[in-house]
Amino acid sequence: MEKEKMLAGKLYDPSDKQLTEERVRAHRLSRRYNQLDETDEAACAALLQELLHIGEGSMLLAPIQFDYGINTTMGKRCFANFNFTVLDVCPVTIGDDVFFGPNCTIATPLHPLLPEERRLRQHEDGTFYDLEYGKPITIGNDCWLASNVVVCGGVTIGEGCVIGAGSVVTRDIPPHSLAAGNPCKVIRTITEADSVHLKKELF
Repeated sequence: MEKEKMLAGKLYDPSDKQLTEERVRAHRLSRRYNQLDETDEAACAALLQELLHIGEGSMLLAPIQFDYGINTTMGKRCFANFNFTVLDVCPVTIGDDVFFGPNCTIATPLHPLLPEERRLRQHEDGTFYDLEYGKPITIGNDCWLASNVVVCGGVTIGEGCVIGAGSVVTRDIPPHSLAAGNPCKVIRTITEADSVHLKKELF
């Protein structure tokens, strides 16, 4: 089946009936969530439970957009600011206590590099489709991804990382790293010397 191929990172046909139905469901739930008042915490929590696998105490500020939702697992006490987008054709695993700034995108899908392999094809009934594939994304516990960060398919971000604003993460980031840039690169390790308690100007 196309779904099994998709989740396994194989080439698949996204026009498959089951996949189309699951995408439409996620898009509909995303729209419904975006129309809720954020003060209606019970309704927001219930809808997120329907959309994805999400832990207690996590909050996403509308608008959000999920491609499938059911392929995303988010831990406890996470927070995502406005315009959180998750294209989860492959599994997306987010740990506990992860923060996302505005306009962050988690994108597992990939397309062939050769144009002739990327072009639309035609089914026998005349409908069009393309062949795609994806790679999973994992974000460890206690990470902070600042505004406008894009995480690309196949990436693992280790626990305790901070990813600077505007970064495009194309490779794995080791735990407890401060990383930034396009492509995102490790700047240094985060240590106890980074404690806010050592910054007198904050108190």
